[in-house]
Amino acid sequence: MAVAQEKISYLQAVPERGVVNTVLVVDDSRAQRRILSSYLGRWGYEVFEADSGEMALDICASEKIDLIISDWMMPGISGLDFCRIFRSLGRDDYAYFILLTSKSEKAAVAEGLDVGADDFLTKPVSGDELLARIRAGERILRMQRELKEQNDLVSSTLSEISALYDSLDKDLVEARKLQQSLVKERFRSFGDAQVSLLLRPSGHVGGDLVGFFPINDTKIGVFSIDVSGHGVASALMTARLAAYLTGSTPDQNLAISTAIDGSYAPRSPAEVASSLNRLMLEEMDTDLYFTMILGHFDKRTGSFVMTQCGHPYPAIQHQDESVSYFGEGGLPVGLIPNAPYEDYEVKISKGERIILLSDGVTECPDGGEGMLGEEGFATMLNGYADLSGGAFFDTLLWDLNKYNNDRDFPDDISAVLIEYLK
Repeated sequence: MAVAQEKISYLQAVPERGVVNTVLVVDDSRAQRRILSSYLGRWGYEVFEADSGEMALDICASEKIDLIISDWMMPGISGLDFCRIFRSLGRDDYAYFILLTSKSEKAAVAEGLDVGADDFLTKPVSGDELLARIRAGERILRMQRELKEQNDLVSSTLSEISALYDSLDKDLVEARKLQQSLVKERFRSFGDAQVSLLLRPSGHVGGDLVGFFPINDTKIGVFSIDVSGHGVASALMTARLAAYLTGSTPDQNLAISTAIDGSYAPRSPAEVASSLNRLMLEEMDTDLYFTMILGHFDKRTGSFVMTQCGHPYPAIQHQDESVSYFGEGGLPVGLIPNAPYEDYEVKISKGERIILLSDGVTECPDGGEGMLGEEGFATMLNGYADLSGGAFFDTLLWDLNKYNNDRDFPDDISAVLIEYLK
């Protein structure tokens, strides 16, 4: 008697609400529908009944059904066909599908699972087994709906991130235009000499900056700078440095001094580097630093005076196309207080040229573990004797792309070409 009472209490237990609220019972036997509906109603579910697959589809079109219990063998649309059609409706919410069957063959069960059934009940149906299967379905539906909510949240978040990215991308495109505008001229002829510039950021914006400026009738100032990093902060730093070295007038350029008679002359590049080092460490609250070559070329004598601040060694391409490097290395700017900087002078002959390049050139990868290096760059310049100005840099970029197997450059590419004309 105690066992019977326990079973009745189990059958009358009400499952947790919220996941499965509506159940559709599909069976051509009215008696079978009444038995199942009686169980379900007692457990607190809202029950819909259909005597055929056609009627069941009509109900599914107008009602939100959480769980379906359908007989397999029915005239017209069978339970198997009804399951197949139901799964093809493209509902937003998943519904748990239980097939009632007297079939026990593995092939039949596999066929039912293949068309979309979640579980099976063998007729005649016992109430305790039915409730156990419904509870199992509720657990699955709960996990499925929690997953859907999480996916919806992820999709919503991704949409917001995508909108923010699009906005940021537009800003970065404009920032790239502004940064490129810092290099107002890519080429200028100074009579006996000419200067060309190459600047190609690896991303939207970069940390490289190159430029030139006339000092007086015989001397031309040039610089090649590489700020640490490649992002927005580095790009902002290049903008500030451009203001120091390419002011709208010579009076605003740190690299130019004004004599008593009003004439302009180059300042010692080493003194300028020391001033910039002091500005970086004392007036700018930043962890950024930069490497640099700052110098001036005398088109009358072929003399080039520079300071090298941790930047790659400049190259000279001689008239026979051979390449040699010069410089003394030096320390980056903005890294060490009172860092010493020295001027270095080299002279070239007419028909020779000086190339200031960033480490994005010498460290250009070969598509594997290797990189171009100084020797590779020197070899690459073979055959460049008849190339000048923009054509020189166009060919250089082409060769670098080929060397890198047409992959994206991992670092900014920049260079200055000083040509001492014959």
